Amino acid sequence: MQSTKNHFIAILIHIMCGDLTIYLSEEQNPLNPSPPQPPVLICSQSFSAFLHKHCPVVSECFSPTPWCWEGRLQTLICVLLKTKPPVSYRNELIRTLDGGQISLDWVDNQTSTTYPESSTRPTVLLLPGLTGNSQQSYVRHAVTQATRHGYRCVVFNNRGVSGEELLTPVTYCAANTSDLERVVQHVKRLHPHAPLLGAGVSLGGMILLNYLARKRGDSGMVAGITISVAWDAIVSSDSLEKPLNWLLFNSYLTYGLRRAVSRHRKVLEKVVDVDHVLKARTIREFDERLTSVVFGYKSCVDYYLDASPGKKLPQTAVPILCLNAADDPFSPKNAFPVSVVQSLPNVALLVTAHGGHIAFLQGLFPRGETFMERLFGQFFHAAFEHPRDLQRAYVHECQQQL
Repeated sequence: MQSTKNHFIAILIHIMCGDLTIYLSEEQNPLNPSPPQPPVLICSQSFSAFLHKHCPVVSECFSPTPWCWEGRLQTLICVLLKTKPPVSYRNELIRTLDGGQISLDWVDNQTSTTYPESSTRPTVLLLPGLTGNSQQSYVRHAVTQATRHGYRCVVFNNRGVSGEELLTPVTYCAANTSDLERVVQHVKRLHPHAPLLGAGVSLGGMILLNYLARKRGDSGMVAGITISVAWDAIVSSDSLEKPLNWLLFNSYLTYGLRRAVSRHRKVLEKVVDVDHVLKARTIREFDERLTSVVFGYKSCVDYYLDASPGKKLPQTAVPILCLNAADDPFSPKNAFPVSVVQSLPNVALLVTAHGGHIAFLQGLFPRGETFMERLFGQFFHAAFEHPRDLQRAYVHECQQQL
């Protein structure tokens, strides 16, 4: 973590001491922020009414931290300053059909006064981002929000990213949902009478949406929420390969991916040229050399087309709330599936003008709870405590469209 901070601090000093001219050539001028404004909520009338009643944060005027309101700075500062609430996990390793293993981190919340009976205690299933796991700040904050309401949490760590060994030459990708299906089946087998909600962040959100589209009405979930999803993987890659974004984000994330490959070299060299993979300098090159090969795609383009969840939303069948920032360097706003969402009764797209990628920082010293955390907490509570209202909103809108 210290090397991460040193990397970002060096870049910030470089930018702030003389390279602001790079920003000035972009779409927005970081020295001239727009006035605070409420998020744009795109969804059906019934879903909108439900969210405004039970998730009032959707109509709050979002004011980003004034000294780092620009999307890239928000994203960097979040990594440097955001607190990590203390969370005590219970780890469980489960096996997959191909002989691999998945690491799950549980917070059982056995002291819950709202739901003292474990069998009916609602469960939040959290899916971290590209190189993330249960220790990320945003995951811990989401867990804190859920447990505060009396709910149980389980974090689905992608294969090989949480310290466990990679037993087979299979990693993870945004398009493959078999591991998530295995996890959902396991959780539902343990707690068949407890409602389950999926919460995915960045790549975790892409996996969740692809899963919900594939399973339709048989997902085992009552609702879903995503944060900072890349709706079009090709557009996202193009954005992250712009010089400044490559320096700030792409190079570091690619380094993290390469480091994981090095740790699991012995098993992965059975299916890929590991030395070639370790020479990747962008996420796209890494996906071309490893991810697309492991999962049987002809090319990285084929993988990215399959991974992009935007056009699959009409296949989903549960209520879903998706939060994105218009200045997210990982997910350009021109790829947001606005027209698709407008035609659906069960999907809401909430767009803030600022917020960056998994940041949404507010206040002069943004270390604690922010807009994103409040949205997590309010939506968890709304979906679990007002299921009939949510169901009525969805059913009513479906009837209106018939």
